[in-house]
Amino acid sequence: MPTERITFAGHDGSQLAARLDLPDGPVLATALFAHCFTCSKDIPAARRISARLAAMGIAVLRFDFTGLGHSKGEFANTTFTSNVEDLISAAQYLAGRNMAPALLIGHSLGGAAVLRARAGIPTVKAVVTLGAPADPGHVSHHFEEALPQIEQEGSAEVTLGGRPFRIGKAFVDDIAGSALSASIADLKAALLILHAPRDETVSIDNASTIFLAAKHPKSFVTLDDADHLITRASDAEYAADVISAWVSRYLKLCPPAPPPGAPEGVVRVTEADPNGFMQDIQAGPHHHAVADEPASYGGTDKGMSPYGFVSSGLGACTSMTIRMYARRKKWPLTSVSVDVCHDKVHAQDAGLANEGKVDQFRRKIRLSGPLDQEQKQRLLEIADKCPVHRTLEGSAHITTELLT
Repeated sequence: MPTERITFAGHDGSQLAARLDLPDGPVLATALFAHCFTCSKDIPAARRISARLAAMGIAVLRFDFTGLGHSKGEFANTTFTSNVEDLISAAQYLAGRNMAPALLIGHSLGGAAVLRARAGIPTVKAVVTLGAPADPGHVSHHFEEALPQIEQEGSAEVTLGGRPFRIGKAFVDDIAGSALSASIADLKAALLILHAPRDETVSIDNASTIFLAAKHPKSFVTLDDADHLITRASDAEYAADVISAWVSRYLKLCPPAPPPGAPEGVVRVTEADPNGFMQDIQAGPHHHAVADEPASYGGTDKGMSPYGFVSSGLGACTSMTIRMYARRKKWPLTSVSVDVCHDKVHAQDAGLANEGKVDQFRRKIRLSGPLDQEQKQRLLEIADKCPVHRTLEGSAHITTELLT
């Protein structure tokens, strides 16, 4: 996906570093992503979700809050309220580019922030939280031992996630007084809550509290055994799947016209796991799949192999072609099932005069219904006329170009 590196002025004028992940085609909608407490815009979950939404035509702005990551300003001077103000500043920046956000996504404390910020961003139609606390004060348990020093001296340096941060008294006082119940009840947007039952950082009770406080439309989906930061690629992939499917109900995404010469649109394949072989496949704005290799070949077996997709294309096309013919003839075909196996065999074993090995697809077709033998034989002949069958038996011309 194309990505712009940008900066914009935050709540106090400090320049905040951001990435704007864009679709390859027209922007159909815009989302704003708020990261977790002391995290950054570049956490794996944010990158993964942004990539999926961008493939749907939704641009995603993710940025570092004041004093974090690559953003300017002093973290010690920030509060939960200032984070909310940063989100509103980000939304105003997007509106200035005619890309006002329709979707807010927040992770952990960022989830609490988007619930509060919604009131200040009237263009938002949908909100998603991941592992969000129902009470911003919940984050104080990260530095509970330093609270007496903060109270006495006005601030203290604490270690969070292996990094030092200075927490000020203004931050502690602000989160203690930032109840969210009124903001949630008056959200005026569709709400999706994603939370892991075994989250040891923000317990599942928080999700229940948010859900009960919200008005419909609202949805609650479990992230099973994901950790709080959603660090596993498979968990981030699942969260991205759920969000991309859910949001299409609340944002009017009118798909752009397919490019010339590709009447069925473009299939984009993006590497999902640089350490393995898993691939993210997006076909237009609505269809998604995952390709992989078996564990025996170094993959994680999270999806069909490339040849599995070729076989499925042959099987699907075969079934469709048979159904079209039977429907036109008004024959009593009640169902079609096609089994496809792929092997590499010696050409001579496949009845060919060629040297070496060739691809062999073995297809077994089941036809149900009160068909006579002549009808069954004719449908078997029609199976050989399916377009994918002809493509595989013939020769396809493939061109390749390098995009820069």
